[in-house]
Amino acid sequence: MRRALAAAAVLLATSCQSLIGPPYQPPPQQPAERPAAPPAQPSQQARAGKAAQPPPPAPPQPVPPPPQPSRQFHLGAAASALVQQASREAASGNPQLAQSTLERALRIEPANPLLWIMLGQAHESEGQYELAGSMGRKAVQLAAGDPRAQASAWRLIGDSLRARGRNEEANEAYSRADMLAAQ
Repeated sequence: MRRALAAAAVLLATSCQSLIGPPYQPPPQQPAERPAAPPAQPSQQARAGKAAQPPPPAPPQPVPPPPQPSRQFHLGAAASALVQQASREAASGNPQLAQSTLERALRIEPANPLLWIMLGQAHESEGQYELAGSMGRKAVQLAAGDPRAQASAWRLIGDSLRARGRNEEANEAYSRADMLAAQ
């Protein structure tokens, strides 16, 4: 009977082992870093009074990243025609149609910050200040390297913040715009 129980226990243990997988083994440890070499003993010549060698030169200082290349955004022919059309639509008292036309221009040139600024200004003229501010933020992201476009985007952000009563933040946005415009 004891043999049967012992055999059943061994059988049970091996079957459970196959269900739960192999026992946990910790990952191998990384070899420890080598200790620094002990300082070299001065040679007999140095001990005899001869000049020791100068210390090794200091490691070079990290080089700052190069400044972003200056660029200036322009509208392509198709986007320019749509902007002119949007301007006429807004002047004729149809701002929603003007916004729609600017959105068409953005489908042609989605990475052009000038279009995002114009669309933000169109939303701002309709009292959609939060939306205008988000368009300005998008333009700031896209306008890297073009200080004039970035300044216009920050002014749009400042206008949207001021219209919502957030004057301190608006002043910060205007300050950024002024710094960029001076470049």
